[in-house]
Amino acid sequence: MSMQGTIIPPSDLARLSRALPFWMSLGLIPLIWTATLIGGWTIALVPVVTWFLFSALDAVIGVNLDNADPEASEEDLFWYRLITLIWVPAQVITLFGLLWYVPQAEHLSTLERIFLFFGVGVVTGTVGINYSHELMHQRSKLERWLADILLACVMYSHFRSEHLLVHHRYVATPRDPVTAHYNEGFHRYYPRVLRQSLASAFRAEKQMLARRNLKWTHGSNPFFRYWTLQGICLVLALILGGPSGVMLFLIQAGVAIWQLELVNYIEHYGLTRKHLGDGKYEHVQPRHSWNASHRASNWLLINLQRHSDHHYKPDRRFPVLQTYGAEEAPQLPYGYPVMTMAAMMPPLWRRVMNPRVRAWRRQHYPEITDWSDYNKHRTPMPR
Repeated sequence: MSMQGTIIPPSDLARLSRALPFWMSLGLIPLIWTATLIGGWTIALVPVVTWFLFSALDAVIGVNLDNADPEASEEDLFWYRLITLIWVPAQVITLFGLLWYVPQAEHLSTLERIFLFFGVGVVTGTVGINYSHELMHQRSKLERWLADILLACVMYSHFRSEHLLVHHRYVATPRDPVTAHYNEGFHRYYPRVLRQSLASAFRAEKQMLARRNLKWTHGSNPFFRYWTLQGICLVLALILGGPSGVMLFLIQAGVAIWQLELVNYIEHYGLTRKHLGDGKYEHVQPRHSWNASHRASNWLLINLQRHSDHHYKPDRRFPVLQTYGAEEAPQLPYGYPVMTMAAMMPPLWRRVMNPRVRAWRRQHYPEITDWSDYNKHRTPMPR
């Protein structure tokens, strides 16, 4: 602080140092290539690092309860934004470079190739789709296009329409396919959400066009862009790797989608907005998303676990997302890496999470004594 009491702006070096922990995800790119070139046991490194190393770091480093200034300038956020912009070419070059190299790599067996692309899918899902999520929420057309490219790489382009037009509007209500119902195991949730989210995304875009007196076949329907980009990815996979390249591409896409929907499952499990009558629900509040302040996994996931604030203030970039205490938002006991693994074991998941859902209900809605209607596994109501 100067003699006059004004704050000296931090240097670019200081800004970079604050952003640097979030750059760790970029280390997964050379790790994938190392596993590809060496093969053998090194192929297990990518999922081990993503799931277990960051879980261990969470246990050692703990939580971060500090909140950045939500009014931070774009200049202050430059080094944070740059991560998401760099990731797109890094992922595209790596994915399609591997699709060319791996099918002809004699030191890799068929099983090694499959497991390698399983690990690639963990990265394109855990990091790639997460970065696309950050980019799709921005006003910049460039950033939204980059989000579409990342989603096309995993054949899940409709996620942008579903997330922006359906999920954020109807979260924690029966009209949102992505909100996991109380006591609904992931193995029931997953096929349901795959089916319903695609239909709801297309229906939402169709309704947007109808408001402008346009048919769904109009060229402005983003699904035509989605289908084109996905088609280009499939053709590239075929050109670069032949039929085995297409198979490996689809394996990583399937793993990435599974990773995304695991995260979707835990983010709102069992949470519901209060029904006000006549099909209306209360406004979205921080209490309608599970919050996690675990430091290391938030570095990997660029603060995605501060999900309560993301739904409360969707326009905020990831560095300025706020975290909340237990009095304002429900808290996950562990970070996403541990919680997604627990979600794959429904009895364990219910043992951990159902008591927390019931406690959340008592805390925020003591006036509701009958939750039977909220517990029903209903399909989304017509819109």
